[in-house]
Amino acid sequence: MPGVPGCFPFLKRKSAPAAPAPAPALSPAAQVEGCESHSHSHSHSSPSSGPFPCDGLCDFLIPPVPAEAWDAPPKYDFERFGGYAFDEEASRTVEAAIEAVAGELRDLSLKIHDHPELMFKEYYAHDQLTAYMESHGFAVTRRYKGLETAWLATVTVGKGGRTLGFNSEMDALPGIGHACGHNLIAIGGVAAAIGVAAALKKHSLPGTVSLIGTPAEEGGAGKAILLERGAYDDFAACLMIHPTRGEKLTTGLASTLAIERLDAEFAGHTAHASAAPWEGRNALDAAFVSYAAVSALRQQVKPTHRIHGVVEGRDWAANIIPDYAKMSYFIRAPSYKEVMDLEPRMRACFEAAAHATNTKLTFGTSTFMYDLFQNSALGAEYTRIVESRYGMRVGVGSVGEVRASTDFGNITYALPGLHPGYAIPTVENGGNHTRQFTAAAATLEAHEATLLAAKGIALAGMRVLLDKEFAQRVMQDFKAGKPQ
Repeated sequence: MPGVPGCFPFLKRKSAPAAPAPAPALSPAAQVEGCESHSHSHSHSSPSSGPFPCDGLCDFLIPPVPAEAWDAPPKYDFERFGGYAFDEEASRTVEAAIEAVAGELRDLSLKIHDHPELMFKEYYAHDQLTAYMESHGFAVTRRYKGLETAWLATVTVGKGGRTLGFNSEMDALPGIGHACGHNLIAIGGVAAAIGVAAALKKHSLPGTVSLIGTPAEEGGAGKAILLERGAYDDFAACLMIHPTRGEKLTTGLASTLAIERLDAEFAGHTAHASAAPWEGRNALDAAFVSYAAVSALRQQVKPTHRIHGVVEGRDWAANIIPDYAKMSYFIRAPSYKEVMDLEPRMRACFEAAAHATNTKLTFGTSTFMYDLFQNSALGAEYTRIVESRYGMRVGVGSVGEVRASTDFGNITYALPGLHPGYAIPTVENGGNHTRQFTAAAATLEAHEATLLAAKGIALAGMRVLLDKEFAQRVMQDFKAGKPQ
């Protein structure tokens, strides 16, 4: 990404953390005409291209509502709501285009739902989605930016217009399928892109709409890899949606937690556990001492921080002193800085355990994802649209209410972004990353809720293309940085 290389290497390291790098230059699209150039106070991040197990954006913690309590989404009545619309004719074209493909999108969603694929293995979804976008007049690039299951679909009308981006996620979770509703996220991005493209074409409006199929949100930070490889360089803004549990016709604009994965491997020496245990150096003991130390540390961290992990091993047996153990931990906090403040304390727990057990400690490469930086101008426009046109209720929420993470956070620190969550019907204790949510993601009510949220980001994003002053305000809010 022009101007960004040089900011990312410090995020891929094996040594103790260095001082934060200076904020990187804005992407080319960030230089919106009429805006003064000044950087915000936050750095960007990008993980390595290797697997990065993470929770994804899981739950906005809106109280769950039984599926039977859900009604069909209301039809928009412009005379009744008198809703604001910067270009009502183009807005109605967007909505009509999305409604025209609602049945096709339902079929596409269920196909993806019924063929769950794990991170970087979303071949079926890749093929289904790219073929569908081509059938609707988009120019498609498969295996985008060197990722086998990433893709790009674009439509350009006229010359000199800005580029608006959307994202479609595709990957499922091990064992429980689409328990985070990525089949809905996939068609949500498709719907928004098709709607905006239809308006550009019908009304001869200049601009480009680009939809990126992003792999591995649930394990590989695919968006961050694509960001580092330049996939988002030309975007004036990028938007996507994400389902969660909650009351009907609710949507939210909360942030998420920044996250680091920290792996610690202990190497010891085997010995007969009964005949000569003194000859061994017990790597499993090192893991248990580490676990106890980290558990003690949890008492001394803020309520908004999260530390959680697992112990792994190989060739363990009760009569052999284990010579290998691995601790895989996630550190989460409302901001990247807070994660970095916690990291040395976590490392000290592992180092103390290695010293106490006389084992060798090796840290793996640390990988990071940022908290969400919701663009305030885009958020206000989205709120105005979904409240006035669709009768939805919008909650902003504090970061304390969101305890998960997403690779879209990295995107929002590189260019203006918006990532609304929206509610779909589920059962009690059936939130994201449960089998119950997998079932919820296949319901007709969830599909209809997805199309409402997709219309919201489509209309908010289209204003970036058509309204120069609004595009400038979006960029100004981005440059001002995330409110603290």
